[in-house]
Amino acid sequence: MNYFQEGIVWLNDPLNWTNPGGLLDRLVEHLVISFWAVLLGCLIGWPIGIWLGHRGRGGGAVVTVANLTLAIPTLALLTILPLTPLGFGKPPVVVALAVFAVPPLLANAYTGLRAVDPETRDAARGMGLSGGQLLRQVELPLAVPYLAAGLRTAAVQVVATAALAAFVNGGGLGQIISAGFGIGMSNGGGGQIVAGGIAVALLALLVEGILALVQRLVTPPALRPRRSRTASAAIPAG
Repeated sequence: MNYFQEGIVWLNDPLNWTNPGGLLDRLVEHLVISFWAVLLGCLIGWPIGIWLGHRGRGGGAVVTVANLTLAIPTLALLTILPLTPLGFGKPPVVVALAVFAVPPLLANAYTGLRAVDPETRDAARGMGLSGGQLLRQVELPLAVPYLAAGLRTAAVQVVATAALAAFVNGGGLGQIISAGFGIGMSNGGGGQIVAGGIAVALLALLVEGILALVQRLVTPPALRPRRSRTASAAIPAG
């Protein structure tokens, strides 16, 4: 039996799901960590991106910050942050993952505001809308698809990366993988490692699918991409 088959057997054992510290407990931890990290990223990335996009300035700064943030290894942050007053556990994990979530949220918020047609802005100003009214009533509704796309990207990245929380005792599905390495490959740990990896991958795919549906639902029909239809030319007989 190879490791993949052992992983499927491990997943099919109900005790591995229901025991204390089992798959269900780790799944809840993983979702809680990911939720708070994405929420913190939204509270940082969205306001800055929306403000800069509304003002029409800071595009270069947005790109620079996003690139610099992506260049910081998440594992390095997870190693450094526990040495700060945050300590070990979930707080440093949430902060590290939030830093990882900010770039797509910030960049998409800025892009969404700047993608609004200038003529639409001019028409709104001509109707007497103030800057705040323009933002709330025109720019933000039109930028919703971009905001949803940024949220979708950030959430999937965070869910997939949250498995690293096990390195600092932060919980999550990574603990299943870490425990498998502790058991040893020859003692059945290989199957547990594969099972943990499958669980993380399936959770990321599930989040991707759900948020893709949400993104489509919040996108106005007129802004949804349509499949191009190629007209077929009739070939004359003979």
